[in-house]
Amino acid sequence: MLKRFIRTFSVSKIWVGYVLSALLLVFAFCLAITVGTVQVPLKEMLQIFGGTLFGTYEGIEPMFTTIVLYIRFPRVVLAALVGASLAVAGASFQGLLKNPLADPYTLGVSSGASVGAVMTIFLGLTLPGLGRFTLPTVSILAAILTLMIVLSFARYVDRAMKMETIILTGIIFSSFLGSTLSLMITLSGEDLRQIITWLLGSVSMRGWEYIHLIAPFFVIGSMLLMWNARELNAMAFGEERAHHLGVNVQLRKYIVLVSGSLLTGAAVAVSGTIGFVGLVVPHMVRTAWGADHRHVLPLSMINGASLLIVCDLIARTILSPTELPIGVITALIGAPVFGYILITQRKERRG
Repeated sequence: MLKRFIRTFSVSKIWVGYVLSALLLVFAFCLAITVGTVQVPLKEMLQIFGGTLFGTYEGIEPMFTTIVLYIRFPRVVLAALVGASLAVAGASFQGLLKNPLADPYTLGVSSGASVGAVMTIFLGLTLPGLGRFTLPTVSILAAILTLMIVLSFARYVDRAMKMETIILTGIIFSSFLGSTLSLMITLSGEDLRQIITWLLGSVSMRGWEYIHLIAPFFVIGSMLLMWNARELNAMAFGEERAHHLGVNVQLRKYIVLVSGSLLTGAAVAVSGTIGFVGLVVPHMVRTAWGADHRHVLPLSMINGASLLIVCDLIARTILSPTELPIGVITALIGAPVFGYILITQRKERRG
């Protein structure tokens, strides 16, 4: 009887998590659409979206229609896709490496993706057959290569691949890649402003073109990770035990790493370097609703979207009309959380 009650309570708790997360996403979406230099009444926003569905905008202020449909709506959608991508990538890396400090930013994956993207902008690369998809493709390949190098170097230094070794290796490679970015910025000349603005992280004035760039990679990467949620649960108990449970550990490991890098590379390509989303959101989700990756991944996706929408809203309104880089806001939130997790981990090890 007690076991049945505990199981029922656990299931109910998870569904409460989904409902709360969905409501938070809707609230963040509405807030980001209506709040800004020009306030758009909620009623007007609903009428505009209703008019879009039924093909009529009678009685609606044209200025509000332009602001909602062509400025704020695509910006919010892009922020949601970037936040969801980074959060689910961070959750998968943490689950695979059994390390709560692992995320695209701390592992150096974001830096690698940034180098690939800046190199594309700097050299004006356009790969045959890819066209405008050259930027996210090169960024993704650079992200995957960086992650492979970081993990290989960490294993070479410490066969046990302890938490500190992986994080320090990520920091080392991030520093090296940062210097490479600085060199390209120095040599960029007239492209300097474009590259620096992009590096600081932003979803401002990106439009539907950038949404079309990230969308296919988001769908593929997130579906692959969801498909491997049970395997992530098994590997949390150790690779040997997962193997005995019938998991093809090596194959699944590479699928998770490539999928996470795919999401990170695409997000960085369209928004620049935005740190700590993949660290903060999965940690909050695990703390609130447990470590089952069948739920951690989708809940991280939903809450990652909400977090970045809110961070972007703060970035564009807190010092209006001046707009802050969104990476500044996520760093202000993420750095203290990073420190808290590190201290907690140290205490647990000593205890």
